[in-house]
Amino acid sequence: MSRAQKSPRVAIGFLTGWAFCIALPGVAQSADDPMVAWQKQYDEAIYPILEEACSECHWGADAQGFDLEKYVESDRLKKGAVVWEEVAKRVRLNEMPPEGSPQLNDQQKALVHRWFDSRPQQDECSQLANEETQSWYRGVVMSRRLTRTEYLNAIDELVGFPVDENLEIPSDGSGGEGFDTAGDALFTSPLHIEQYLAVANQVIGDAMKHGGESSLAVRLLGTVDEDGPESNASSRSALRRFARRAWRRPIESVELDRLMSLVKHAKASGRNMPEATAEAFKAILVSPNFLFVVETESEAGGVQPLTPHQLATRLALFIWSSVPDEALLDAADANKLQTDDQILAQLRRMLADERSRALGENFGLQWLGLSQFEGEAKPDAKMFPSFDAKLAADMREEAIRTVWNVFRDDRPLMELIDADSIHANETLASYYGLDVAEETWANADPEYGDVWQRLPLSDRRRGGVITLAAVLTRSSYGHRTSPVLRGRWVLEEVLGGRVPPPPPGVPALEEAEANHATTLREQLELHRKDPQCAACHNRMDPIGFGLENFDAIGRWRVEQDGLAIDSSGKLPSGETFSGPEELKQLLLKRSGEFKKHFVKKLFGFALGRSLNKFDRCVVDDSLKALDQNDQRAVVVLETIVTSYPFRHRYFKPAQN
Repeated sequence: MSRAQKSPRVAIGFLTGWAFCIALPGVAQSADDPMVAWQKQYDEAIYPILEEACSECHWGADAQGFDLEKYVESDRLKKGAVVWEEVAKRVRLNEMPPEGSPQLNDQQKALVHRWFDSRPQQDECSQLANEETQSWYRGVVMSRRLTRTEYLNAIDELVGFPVDENLEIPSDGSGGEGFDTAGDALFTSPLHIEQYLAVANQVIGDAMKHGGESSLAVRLLGTVDEDGPESNASSRSALRRFARRAWRRPIESVELDRLMSLVKHAKASGRNMPEATAEAFKAILVSPNFLFVVETESEAGGVQPLTPHQLATRLALFIWSSVPDEALLDAADANKLQTDDQILAQLRRMLADERSRALGENFGLQWLGLSQFEGEAKPDAKMFPSFDAKLAADMREEAIRTVWNVFRDDRPLMELIDADSIHANETLASYYGLDVAEETWANADPEYGDVWQRLPLSDRRRGGVITLAAVLTRSSYGHRTSPVLRGRWVLEEVLGGRVPPPPPGVPALEEAEANHATTLREQLELHRKDPQCAACHNRMDPIGFGLENFDAIGRWRVEQDGLAIDSSGKLPSGETFSGPEELKQLLLKRSGEFKKHFVKKLFGFALGRSLNKFDRCVVDDSLKALDQNDQRAVVVLETIVTSYPFRHRYFKPAQN
């Protein structure tokens, strides 16, 4: 009996796969093609294993987690690369088939591993998604507007006056790899335009009223003659300098002519030359040239290298979440962003600058799910009276510095999982119960209104992002901890796994944990007796229990309600542990998953789009660079900023 006859659903899948094969450019047809041999091996050895072990739970409309039926035919293997990577990982970790189901024997496991590891690689390192492939691979970067963070940072850079808190710029949604830098999620509403106009009026108005050396705009206006014979020339020169910074490129004469026409109009209404020039400054700040990341294209279209000024903008947005400074623009003007060495020299300079804090505050908080922590973290005030706005701000700052300093200090990337030190101020050190000499704070230079230090740890219960107080608080309920939420957070945000939503009819996590068993562990053991729940909860819950020594606001504890905390866990792989120190050691054994996930997140943040198959080379190169350089975090940045996708872009050809 044929495979198609055995299952109507598989027969439909085969026909759909056959149609897909015809439509998709580049599917291998030659018997000499390595992909054909790989597909044949799948048909003969791998498919029977999957059909036997996976079809009950991962086939068709009732599939749990993901539907393998969409990818089982060999003609679809190329499209389902990400899915097969997840399947291989789950099999390696003994998470699939789940406990209680017939297991694969050693020979079957070895076949699956060898088959996946032998997947033919295409030469995709010097390609980008293009007109033919973009329907399958999202690789076309849109000309996007500045995010809220980038806009506010740029205003501060350009003018030196803060934006009035009442003029709140709308926050942004996320897209791509989960960040607000994704162009296809950055919509522009009428409210945005209204606020941009209001901000331009406010900051330029404040600059005119107060002046001061801290204000770039006023320093430029200070060169403008009141109404002398050189007033037009000095005004034009000031506008050229300001527009160059704001628009991140040299300014055309015709653009200056238009700005000077605004000055002329304002002069005609009775304003002096500095006041009239200030009106043109406002126009610069509401221009699409400032508000949008514009990467101009040629009529020919296709894949093109970015211009030096476009690359300078990408660098500044990536490392600083702001606009290029004078040094970066000067390098672009001099055509000194062409070679890897030139780009890396700028990267090192930018990382040494305090503005690189954005890697922690913008990228880091979004990756960790803490962007709205101060507003969303609401522990029960009666149960946790010590939690207040100041403590929440300190927790947030610790998270920022943990990510930022891994890059700024060029630390090993795996310190994000397990470290022998933390970043804390005096308040947080006391909160964590650390014994720190008083002179530690007295001899330090204050930053950001407080004194922060890297503090050595006497044990490894803390250290790394998993045990950050902000993460532990964010992954708890208001009145108690949640092993489920914490375990899910580690699986998804640290290891890059995917936990599907509960099946229909299964109660939500909070309701599911609200049984009347003696302990939370017993409650969840009852919950896991449901076969629909067991597959995911067997992965999540043990990890979460390893963090149970931390209460709902991240404080260490050894008992709850008079009962000793049981922080032991057993993973589906059979590995056991107790407490956060041993849990982190097990996670270090899965460092490959973490590193790959982290690199993909950072790369997606840098590009402002979803990754696709043409980006895999950069991910692979980053992982190789880590292994060859003692896991130093900076080499990931170096690989990304010198990569082909970061320095090139695909443009659609102009329509005739």
